[in-house]
Amino acid sequence: MGKLIWHELSRRISLSASIYAVWASFWGMFFRKFFWDFVGGVLRNPGGIQPSPKAHMFITLIVKAPVVQSFSMFFGFVMIALEYPLPILTRSALQRSIPLRLVLLTFQSFLAVLFYQGTNACLWSLIAAGCYVKALTLGERIGNANNQTEE
Repeated sequence: MGKLIWHELSRRISLSASIYAVWASFWGMFFRKFFWDFVGGVLRNPGGIQPSPKAHMFITLIVKAPVVQSFSMFFGFVMIALEYPLPILTRSALQRSIPLRLVLLTFQSFLAVLFYQGTNACLWSLIAAGCYVKALTLGERIGNANNQTEE
């Protein structure tokens, strides 16, 4: 049996989560819904749950103008460029940095959980971040600059 390479597993999970985040952000721009609108909301008949007035900022940034979806899509594209990697980033310090990936995955998951379509991307981004933390604790490194590439 082989030894599990945690950064490879997390790379694949992160790539899937980032593609999902981009796709969810795309659909979130057309079907805008603040996911946490039921917290503190009022149930009306007819009309369903009306969000709390305290959530006005989130309604503005998600429903009225898709700011959160745009940033989530941006972070998804940046993560795809790091994980796939983009030819410019190959064997660079940015592409080999696990802490950078942890920060970007955390931002991506925070933004994705705010709108309805991005909840799965949030969960998988957190799972990938957890796998990267495990890789860091085991002392794994992503490739070297001296002609070693990861496969």
